[in-house]
Amino acid sequence: MYIIVGIDPGKSVGIACLDLNGNLIMASHMSNVGMGWVTNAINGVGTPAIIAGDKPEASALVRKINAHFNSRLFLPAREFKIEEKRMAAKRAGIKNPHERDAYVAAISAYHAFANKFKQIERKAALERYANPEQIKAKVISKYSVKEAAEGKKANRK
Repeated sequence: MYIIVGIDPGKSVGIACLDLNGNLIMASHMSNVGMGWVTNAINGVGTPAIIAGDKPEASALVRKINAHFNSRLFLPAREFKIEEKRMAAKRAGIKNPHERDAYVAAISAYHAFANKFKQIERKAALERYANPEQIKAKVISKYSVKEAAEGKKANRK
């Protein structure tokens, strides 16, 4: 299963995993952990298509996790206000602040691709794609929808 992973780095690391339909699959946090805990937790859920941070500048941990999984890095254009984070977390039923920040990172990444994902779902229904999730993952990796559906190699950087 392809997933979108939000990471809130710090002394307590928060992670939140969404499926490619924007549904929360897992949220967790742990204090005094490093890359090993994060990668193990993510591997237990799925294959990251996107690693997202909650700040416009990626932390060292977010960059390392992204490189480890060879995923697409997503960073928001601006920092989110605390009230925005609280509202988003409340809708998802998340109470822990580290999980909240990780969730906001993940859901922001999802929203950046949501229109493209809807386009893929519509085309999948019409053209009977065998695996729309795989096509979504390829589009995240900078394939066009057509290239991803036809199994062609992306010509993008």
